[in-house]
Amino acid sequence: MKFAIQVNEGPYQHQATDSAYQFTKAALEAGHEIMRVFFYHDGVNNGTNLTTPPQDDRNIVKRWSELGKQHDLDLVVCVAAAQRRGIVDEGEMQRNGKDAQNIAEGFRISGLGQLVEAGIQSERLVVFGD
Repeated sequence: MKFAIQVNEGPYQHQATDSAYQFTKAALEAGHEIMRVFFYHDGVNNGTNLTTPPQDDRNIVKRWSELGKQHDLDLVVCVAAAQRRGIVDEGEMQRNGKDAQNIAEGFRISGLGQLVEAGIQSERLVVFGD
């Protein structure tokens, strides 16, 4: 089965991110395809490289980056939600006159069209969080 995943919650304030990660990982291990993981609303906070959890805590951003690299996943962060929360890549940094970028490895910033496309091209869109 071909899945698209939507993550609406941040990495440490809600169980939704852990559930989305575990679901995605299990689906891949079972041989399913993940068309795209789209991070929306506070979920965009999963894509910042500035997250620094304590050493004895899970590093959710790193988990997503590693899973994305291992399975060549399309990890997309919503541009409007990211800008509101101070998350920018190289292009958005230059376009908005910022002096740094902070998108995590393996993530990319794009628009809602990527979510619509994922919903159309996949067999199931699974949403985690409100």
